[in-house]
Amino acid sequence: MDMFTAFMKVVFQNYANFNGRAKRAEYWWYTLDNFLIMLALAMVMSLGYANGGTMAIILANILYWGAILAFFVPGLAVAWRRLHDMGKGGQWYWISLIPIIGSIWLLVLLCTPSEPQDNRFGPAVDE
Repeated sequence: MDMFTAFMKVVFQNYANFNGRAKRAEYWWYTLDNFLIMLALAMVMSLGYANGGTMAIILANILYWGAILAFFVPGLAVAWRRLHDMGKGGQWYWISLIPIIGSIWLLVLLCTPSEPQDNRFGPAVDE
């Protein structure tokens, strides 16, 4: 799976799908794409603040915060499905709310290899 395919699959085909499984590649390619898009929008926003007038600042903020809102649900859904792929319930995502340790624990879980066999969340997905 490549970067573009993973992003389009998560955003357009599984926008709010919390059922099923997502392989590591799908999750991490989506995360990288999301990071790069938000970085580019942050640069546009900072250019708006540095060079632009009021209208440029407003448009840049609308783009940036609109993207954050648009990518929140698919990001949560793909993380939820990634946890399903390891045989964990999606509710494990909320472990990240525990300061410091919770985020580290979630990162370790998201990096853990998939269960190669079928589990209660669905059949095994090919890489």
